[in-house]
Amino acid sequence: MGNVTENSSLSCPIDHTIHQTLAPVVYVAVLVVGFPANCLSLYFGYLQIKARNELGVYLCNLTVADLFYICSLPFWLQYVLQHDNWSHGDLSCQLCGILLYENIYISVGFLCCISIDRYLAVAHPFRFHQFRTLKAAVGVSALIWAKELLTSVYFLRHQEVVEDDKRHRVCFEHYPLEPWQRGINYYRFLVGFLFPLCLLLASYRGILRAVRRSHGTQKSRKDQIQRLVFSTVVIFLACFLPYHTLLLVRSLWEASCQFARAVFNAYHFALLLTSFNCVADPVLYCFVSESTHRDLGRLRGACLALLACARTGRAREAYPSGTPDASGKSDEPELLTRLHSTFQTPNSPGAGGTPAGGLA
Repeated sequence: MGNVTENSSLSCPIDHTIHQTLAPVVYVAVLVVGFPANCLSLYFGYLQIKARNELGVYLCNLTVADLFYICSLPFWLQYVLQHDNWSHGDLSCQLCGILLYENIYISVGFLCCISIDRYLAVAHPFRFHQFRTLKAAVGVSALIWAKELLTSVYFLRHQEVVEDDKRHRVCFEHYPLEPWQRGINYYRFLVGFLFPLCLLLASYRGILRAVRRSHGTQKSRKDQIQRLVFSTVVIFLACFLPYHTLLLVRSLWEASCQFARAVFNAYHFALLLTSFNCVADPVLYCFVSESTHRDLGRLRGACLALLACARTGRAREAYPSGTPDASGKSDEPELLTRLHSTFQTPNSPGAGGTPAGGLA
């Protein structure tokens, strides 16, 4: 059996078994996969900003938010492995809780920005240029961060560490919900989730309509865009819909300890699902784009060329005069040419590629 918590305002024993069984598995998986994937995503976002692509700004902000959340996971992992006993200070509990919960709405906000920007690029490619600039993207990003940071102040005003009957310090857990939590939960559901979801669905509906009406787009390209749109919506709903549905259910009807116990496992399972968004984000908005495929190809080519240089260096140590081929010529000039070409950026003179474009 898991440990039992008792709210300071109302005795409410809760079985926390899910925290000691499923939560560590999810946290470790997200750490192992999400951290390197988001680091790579941050690099590709930088390349897009360098190519004057405003989507790179949204991608980098989305990735930074995910990395902040991932950095808080070791603390939560320690917390659940110690049977829900927060061994750090009260402020660290509040900060880690803010990173855990506010990351959801920062991610939703930037996913919404990406979908709207993509809609404007596909459906109205020659209009709204003032909204599709680096300056505009930086301004919108600053507004999203400011909105969520102001919301976070609300949590800093309340005590989030509660000591149970076993003298365990539980963090960010109140059962049943306290009155002040209901109002902020309604705000989260309506403004943080439902409104962005409507914008995202409307944007992707417009994208699909524009793609289907386009006669100049190849069928393979249309299929790729449609698959990406479908995957984005499915992953968005899978990661965020269960949690917000149960958040609304708790806010509307949780008034007793019995109800809190009944929904505890489902609610925390849904909360764990939101963690997988940190893994899905770089896959959807980085690894499926054509520009990222080119960047991955150049990165792979550069690594292979460096390995080839290392092998050639060892061969030259063994054969100082060089390794001639069948015609008696050394392969060094060809190798240097290949190495130079792999490091060329899309905007470099002589490069055959185009600047990093949209993510769709």
